This record gives sequence, structure tokens and C-alpha cells, in this order.
Amino acid sequence: MAQQERGIRSKRSILEAAADVFGERGYDAASTNEILARAGLTRGALYHHFPSKEAIAAALVEAQSEALLVPDQPVKLQAVIDLTLGFAGRLQYDKVLRASVRLVVEQSSFSTPAQTPYNQAVTVIEELLLQADRQGELLPGTDLPEVASTLVGSFTGLQVMSQAYSNRRDLPARVSALWRLILPGLAAPGMLPRLRTTALPEHVDAAAAGVAAVDVGARGAESVGPRAPAATADAGCP
Repeated sequence: MAQQERGIRSKRSILEAAADVFGERGYDAASTNEILARAGLTRGALYHHFPSKEAIAAALVEAQSEALLVPDQPVKLQAVIDLTLGFAGRLQYDKVLRASVRLVVEQSSFSTPAQTPYNQAVTVIEELLLQADRQGELLPGTDLPEVASTLVGSFTGLQVMSQAYSNRRDLPARVSALWRLILPGLAAPGMLPRLRTTALPEHVDAAAAGVAAVDVGARGAESVGPRAPAATADAGCP
């Protein structure tokens, strides 16, 4: 059991180190030597988990599907809202998820299909909307695939803008505004008073702690050397 736990920790260390390197340099300029140096592991430990740099990047991209945590909500339209707000909160502090969305949008030699994370998000949201429709939560005649695709596309655009304006600090507020605008044309009569468009307390607390840690790390880096190059805008999706 202890050996298994060490393996899990070393794998996570590799992914976190790779997230730092990919986030700073992009996929093509990153090297496994630098990832190993950041992780403090041997090459043997790396190859035990990942046979190549591309395999590490693929594991990072998979983090997007792992972040699609469906909230346990009896009102399924609320579950969709909370899914997007929770993803937005994680994007504020989860460097693995942030690197994942950069790898998807960046034009590089990394060959994973860019549509995959978007398709996964659309599928999850469309299934929740189907359940919401069966429970009478949506307006009659709602086009579920159209709504799911539009939500994912809107979230993607909002998070790109949020990164440009505030390094994603205002992303939950932007997502809340999106929901306030679209719910009147989506929710069945009587549903609006029952729906919350702000983040759950646990999402707010986690994001605040994560952002504080990122800020402290950034200030520390500035005190000992030059600032790392700014990352390009990512295009993540809920």
C-alpha cells in the first residue's frame, strides 16, 4: 500500500512539474529533463509512469475530463450551473488544469485532437440537461445539443477574456453573469427563484486558497530572479 501511495505521489509530482514547464514554455520548448528537475525524480521514475513527453501531455489533457465533476443536485439545471462554477473556480488555482487547457488550444506538435475535451464537456452537460428536461425544469422545445454546445463555447470565451483581464480572478463573476442572462430563456416558469447563480462556499474557499498560494509563489519568484514569460491565453471548457 505504501509503495502504491508513493507511486501516486510521484506521478502527481511529474504532472505538476510538467504543468509548470508547459505553462511557462509551451509544449514544443519543454523538455523532459526540465520536468524531471522540477519534480526532483529520476528518469527511471518518469518512464515508470510515462514513456514520453507526449504521454505526459496527454495525461494533463485528461485532467479536463476529471474536472467535470457533476454535483449531486436534485435540480439538474442547478447541477449544470454548479458544474460550470466549480470548473471556473478550479481554473483559478489548479495548475494542472490550467496547463491542460493551454495544451488543447496551443498550435504545437502535440497531436491530441483539440475537440476531445470540448466534446466531453458537451456530452456531460447535454446529459444533465436531458435529466432537467425530463423533470420539467426547461422551457418546452429547448434544443438540448444547441444549449450544451453554446454553454461550452460561451464558457471558453469568457475564461479567455478573464485570463486577459484579471488572470481569471473574475471568472466566477463572469460565469454568474452568463447564467443570469440565459436562464430566462432556458428555465421553465417558476424555476428561476429556485436557482442559484453564484459559486458554492467550498468552491470560493478553494479558489481563494489556491489564488493566494499562486500569488505568494509569484512574488517569491520575482524577488529572486526575472519573471517567467507570461502564458498564452488558454481555451478551457467546463
